[in-house]
Amino acid sequence: MPGAERVDMDVWRGLTAEEVSLRVAEGRTNDVPSRASRSAWDIVRGNVFTRINALLGILFLIILSTGYLLDGLFGLLIVANSLTGMVQELRAKRTLDQLSIVGQAKPRVRRDGESREVAPNEVVADDVIEMGAGDQIVVDGEALAGEALEVDESLLTGESDPIVKQPGDAVLSGSFVVAGTGVYRATRVGREAYAAQLAEEASKFTLVNSELRNGIDKILKLITYLLIPAGALSIYNQLSGNQELPEALRGMVAALVPMVPEGLVLLTSIAFAVGVIRLGKRQCLVNELPAIEGLARVDVVCADKTGTLTENAMRVAEVRSLGDGQRSPEQVLAALAAADERPNASLQAIAEACPDAPGWRVTAVAPFSSARKWSGASFAGEGNWVLGAPDVLLAAGSAERAEAERIGSAGLRVLLLGHSEHPVDAPDAPGEVTPAALVVLEQRIRPDARDTLDYFAAQDVTVKVISGDNAVSVGAVARTLELPQAGNPVDARTLPEDREQLAETLRTASVFGRVTPAQKRSMVGALQSRGHTVAMTGDGVNDVLALKDADIGVAMGAGSPATRSVAQIVLLDNKFATLPHVVGEGRRVIGNIERVANLFLTKTVYSVLLALLVGIPGLIGFDALPYPFLPRHVTIVGWFTIGVPAFVLSLAPNNERARTGFVGRVMRMAIPAGIVISVASFVSYLLVYDGHLSSQTEQVQASTTALITLIAIALWVLAIVARPYTWWRLALLAVMVALSALMFVVPLTQELFLLDPGNTAFTLTGLTCAAVGIALVELAHRLTSKRRTPLNAPAHVA
Repeated sequence: MPGAERVDMDVWRGLTAEEVSLRVAEGRTNDVPSRASRSAWDIVRGNVFTRINALLGILFLIILSTGYLLDGLFGLLIVANSLTGMVQELRAKRTLDQLSIVGQAKPRVRRDGESREVAPNEVVADDVIEMGAGDQIVVDGEALAGEALEVDESLLTGESDPIVKQPGDAVLSGSFVVAGTGVYRATRVGREAYAAQLAEEASKFTLVNSELRNGIDKILKLITYLLIPAGALSIYNQLSGNQELPEALRGMVAALVPMVPEGLVLLTSIAFAVGVIRLGKRQCLVNELPAIEGLARVDVVCADKTGTLTENAMRVAEVRSLGDGQRSPEQVLAALAAADERPNASLQAIAEACPDAPGWRVTAVAPFSSARKWSGASFAGEGNWVLGAPDVLLAAGSAERAEAERIGSAGLRVLLLGHSEHPVDAPDAPGEVTPAALVVLEQRIRPDARDTLDYFAAQDVTVKVISGDNAVSVGAVARTLELPQAGNPVDARTLPEDREQLAETLRTASVFGRVTPAQKRSMVGALQSRGHTVAMTGDGVNDVLALKDADIGVAMGAGSPATRSVAQIVLLDNKFATLPHVVGEGRRVIGNIERVANLFLTKTVYSVLLALLVGIPGLIGFDALPYPFLPRHVTIVGWFTIGVPAFVLSLAPNNERARTGFVGRVMRMAIPAGIVISVASFVSYLLVYDGHLSSQTEQVQASTTALITLIAIALWVLAIVARPYTWWRLALLAVMVALSALMFVVPLTQELFLLDPGNTAFTLTGLTCAAVGIALVELAHRLTSKRRTPLNAPAHVA
C-alpha cells in the first residue's frame, strides 16, 4: 500500500493470533451486537405482560368466580394474543438476525502479516484495519497510513465536507471513507466506541416514529378515557339492579370486554412481523421496522443508473486513441489500474482489458472521487495521467468532448484518458489536460429493469434517475426503458441551488446526469419539500448522504458498507426488481391494518355507547336495565364479525398507497357505524324486553333479539371494509354470515350460548332494526366517502 513504508513493519503485520486471544480473554473486543433485536425473553414478556392481557385476566377471574365457565371464553384471547404475537415476532427476529449476518460489513484486518475479513464483533483492541473508498469505520482508531485518504463524518457531526486524514489523526466509528486508502489501529472498541450506542439504538427491532403506531396509541388513549365513565356506569348499573350477584357480574364483564380493542395491537404486530418474514424470503433485510410503513407511502423513487437500471459489471468496448503518440493508451491504462488498490467498476473493467502493467514507479495517486469525477496517478519519468469524465476534464468547445458526447448519446459510458499539467496530488490538479484516448465502456441494461419501471408507473410512483454519469448517456438508457420525460436529460451542473426552483425542475424532468453527492441530497430534500415521500436507491459511497436523508434508503447488498449501514432496506440479492415486492409488502401491511382497525374500533364505539345507553336509565331513577348480552355472546360476536375476518384481511394482498390521516379516516368510519349499531341494538332490546319481572325464557329471547340486530349490522360493516370484492373476500363474508346464522338455529349452539330465536315476533323486530341500521350505516359510509379519497381507491402523486 502506498504510504505503508511510513508505518513500523511490526505494526503493519498486525496482531498475532496469541495477542488476539489475549485481548479476547481480557474482554477487549468489539462486543456491540450487530443487531440489537429483542431477546427471546423480552419478546415473551412483551407479549404476555400487557395492559390488555392484565385487564382481560382480571375480568376472566371475575367470571370464574361466578361458575359460568362458558362465559369465560374470552380468556382464550389472552392465550391467542400472547402465543400469536410471540410466534410471529420470534420468527421475524430469526429472519432479521440471519439476514443481518449475511448483510453486515466485514472489515479487513492485518493479522500475522496477512489481510483477512472478520465480522465486526471479532475486531479487538489494537487491531490494524485496512480502509478504502466505501468502507465504514467500525471502531474508533488512529490513522497509521493513508494515501489521498478522505473520511466523511457527516453521519456523526453533520459536517458534509470530507475530512483529509493524515497519520496520527483520529478516525471515528460510524464515519466512512469517500476516497483513498489507508490503515488505522483500533483504540476504542465495543461500547466505548463513539457511535456504538447510536448504532445499537438505530438497529432496534422497534416501531419508533411510526405514524401508524402513533395513531393507534392516540386512539387507545382516547378509548381509555371513554372506558372509565362507561365502565364505572356499567359496574354501578349491574350491581345496583335487581339481579343476583353472579348475574350482575356477568353483565358487567359482558359490557367491559368488548370495549377493549384487544386484537388491534396484536394484528398490527403480526402484520409487521409477517412483512419482515416475507421480505426476508426475498433476500431483503429490513434494518428498521418503520421502513415497512414508509414504503407504503412512497410516491417517488430516486434511482441511480449504474447497478440499478444497468448491471454493475462493465467491459471495455473500445479504446479510441486521440494521437498522443508518446505511449500506447493501453499501457497507460494498465499502469493506472495497477496503481489503484481499490479500483472502482470502471477501473476493474480496464484492468481486465489491459492486464499487462508496465511496472512504472508511482509517485502520487488520486483515487476516484464522486465530487471531482476523475482519478489518476503520477509516475516517475512517465508523467501525470488522469482518467475521468470528458465533460469535466475538457473545455466545452473541444472536439474530443463533442465526440465523447456523441458516443455517450447511444447509452455508452465514455471516459477520457489524458495527460495532466500538474501532479495528481497537487492542490490545483489536474490543471490543463491533454487528451490521449477515449475509453468506451458498455453496461448491460438489467433484463428486469423495464418491468420494474412499468410496475411503478402503474402504481403512480414517479421514478427519477439520478446519476453521476454523463446526462446524455443516462438519458439514452432511460429512453431505451421508455421512462417518462427521459427525452430531456438535465446536466446537474446547470441546476439551481434554490430549493423551490430545484423542486420545480424535478417536477418537469426525470433524468439527471453529473449529479454530485451533495446535489443528490439536495434533490431528495427538494422533493420532500413538495410533500413527496421519497425512496432513494444506491450502492456507492456517493449515495450515502442522500440515502440518509431520504424517507426510505434502499441499498444494494453488494454496495459499499457505508450505504448498507445507513439504509433502512438492504436488497441482498442486488436486484432492483425486488423493490416492487418491497413496496407492495409495505402497502399490504399498512393498508390491511387500516382496514381491520375499522372493525376493532367500531366494536369499541358501539360497546361503550351501549353500556352508556343501558346504564343511564338506572342512573336517572328508572329501573336499572340488565346488560342485554352475556360474555359468551360478545365473544362469538368478536369471532365472526371481527377476529377471524380481521386476521384473514390483515394478511391479504393490498396495493393501496398509504396516506396520512390514519386516525381521522378510521374514526370517520368507526364512530357513525358504532353509533348506529349501539342504538339499533338498544332499541330492539327495549322493544321486546318486558322488565325485570319477565321470565327467564323471555329474557333470553330479548337478549337473542338484540344479538341478531348487532351481528347483522356488524356483518354489514365487515362487508363495507372488505370492498372492493374479490372471490375470496365474498367467500369470507359468506362463511361468516353462514356461521353466524347457524349459531342461532343449531340446537347445540342454542344451548351452549343461551340463544332462543323461537319467538317469531321478537326475531322479526330484531331483523327490522337490523335492516334500518344497515341502511343508516351504508348511508353514513357513502356520505363520508364523498368528502375524502375512498378507502380502497389508489392515491395519486400530487
